Amino acid sequence: MSKLGNLGARLHRGEISYDFIGHRKLWYGISILITITAIVGLAVRGLNMGIDFQGGAVFTTEKTSVSVSQAEEYAKSASGHDAVVQKLGNGTMRIQIAGMDIKQSTAIKNDLAKDFKADPETITAELVGPSWGDQIASKAWQGLAIFMVLVVIYLAIAFEWRMAIAALVALIHDITITVGIYALVGFEVTPGTVIGLLTILGYSLYDTVVVFDSLKEQTKDLTKQTRFTYSEIANRSINGTLVRSINTTVVALLPVAGLLFIGGGFLGAGTLNDISLSLFVGLAAGAYSSIFIATPLVADLKEREPQIKALKKRVLAKRAQASAEEAPAQHRGDDTYGHEPEDAEAAVVGPRNQPASRGRGRGRPSGKRR
Repeated sequence: MSKLGNLGARLHRGEISYDFIGHRKLWYGISILITITAIVGLAVRGLNMGIDFQGGAVFTTEKTSVSVSQAEEYAKSASGHDAVVQKLGNGTMRIQIAGMDIKQSTAIKNDLAKDFKADPETITAELVGPSWGDQIASKAWQGLAIFMVLVVIYLAIAFEWRMAIAALVALIHDITITVGIYALVGFEVTPGTVIGLLTILGYSLYDTVVVFDSLKEQTKDLTKQTRFTYSEIANRSINGTLVRSINTTVVALLPVAGLLFIGGGFLGAGTLNDISLSLFVGLAAGAYSSIFIATPLVADLKEREPQIKALKKRVLAKRAQASAEEAPAQHRGDDTYGHEPEDAEAAVVGPRNQPASRGRGRGRPSGKRR
């Protein structure tokens, strides 16, 4: 068995564990700090909305030897805006510049023709209106709202309302961080980004439900025992599913990382960044929130219930009583085994000595010499 598999088995059996619930204030603080950073980045820098959302012009050149980086510089010099440049399979280029109108597009087309040393007639210009992107954004927000409502209803029925609230907080946490990262990095927001944002919700919810299912199973008839508190059972649920969550997250992140770092970064396919960044950040944030946010939040909410509070008092009282009874026993044990009684017979190594009378008979003969 591999080391990771052995670790997972030991975590599942409860032989080893890490106190996630006990350090929940630390996790809350980290999440609040990351969320505030994301919100500040979103407020200060804003999102770099793509041409589909704010409209603009799309220029297509003839076959050219100009590199993508050079074309980006030419487009920025001609328009004053950042451009998205794609080199197509037949050697032509597709240049997208957001926020352009008809008059501006004509001037930009002529400037690009000079830079590319081509005839302006060989460069086609197409205007894109923002209405289509607005429809996509509107439908996406509607779909997100419906999804959230259905998730809360389902979790409240399948588990309980506290778990539904915790899962909702985790989902909002993941979306906020992902959108904030987009604002900080400055990647363009396209319909692919919206698809990625909606996709990560399912992954995040999956990890959360796995932990919740284990927690629900282990807390049956919880108040009938006095060995564990609710927080301790919740911690065991996290540890029991920890390796599974790590495995599924890593397997999901590997292909997405390939798209983001190799396809988008190394190979220069910038359009892959639109969806791969949202998936990468969302998957990582979803795994984090399932372990460090959702379950600790459920434990906090449950510990407020009178029955769970009473259970915690009984458990702690029983442990205090057991500790008090164990201390005198240990003290008596120290007296018994730590000091040897004064009248104790010395230990004998080897056969005991023979009786004195027998020793004298076999040794020197008694009586007078003749």
